[in-house]
Amino acid sequence: MMGKLSSSGLLALVVRRDLVLAMRRRADVLTTLVFFVMVVSLFPLGVGPEPEMLRKMAPGVVWVAALLASMLSLGRLFSADYLDGTLEQMLIAPQSLPVLVLGKILAHWMVSGLPLVLMAPVLGLQFGLPAQQLGVLALALLLGTPVLSMIGAVGAALTLGLRGGGVLVSLLVLPLCIPVLIFGAGAVEAVAGGMNYASHLQLLAAVLVAAAVSTPWVTAQALRISME
Repeated sequence: MMGKLSSSGLLALVVRRDLVLAMRRRADVLTTLVFFVMVVSLFPLGVGPEPEMLRKMAPGVVWVAALLASMLSLGRLFSADYLDGTLEQMLIAPQSLPVLVLGKILAHWMVSGLPLVLMAPVLGLQFGLPAQQLGVLALALLLGTPVLSMIGAVGAALTLGLRGGGVLVSLLVLPLCIPVLIFGAGAVEAVAGGMNYASHLQLLAAVLVAAAVSTPWVTAQALRISME
């Protein structure tokens, strides 16, 4: 499929390839973003215009919406490559499969996670969040959404080719994402309460590092098992 490349060159090649393919399927990309915007925007309309209530619920609403939106796109992470045979070529290629997987996860996050990070501060204005809380919300999402993609990749690999795989992915992934949800929302709530929010962000950063080290290898093994 490709000649021998350095890890960084291989990573860049996979990311570029998946981004090009994603841009050819813009409808799929927009579906995730539109879902996120609609869920976050409907909550203020549903619960009423009470400013204090909106500010309290804003972090949880944004994080839950981001988590559910990320679930929508997990099915596309490996399915297209599985159907056209590219995934089989990746498994037998003389390249590091964990690096290939990491490139696909990074491209997935850039398409489905990064837009949520950029949109969150704008949507947070609907809840009356002050500037400092909006900044912490964006930073927490920047640290947390890659973890959602990495954990989701493991679930997507384990359920690859199974009927009803989308439901199984949700059942596998959602419980594992709860700590990210708690730390991310807790950082914004700490700012609102005048407490130190750095510890929440540090925990998110630690989870991100642990996920970046372990999930590409675990996902690669799961892909090998699913393809057997």
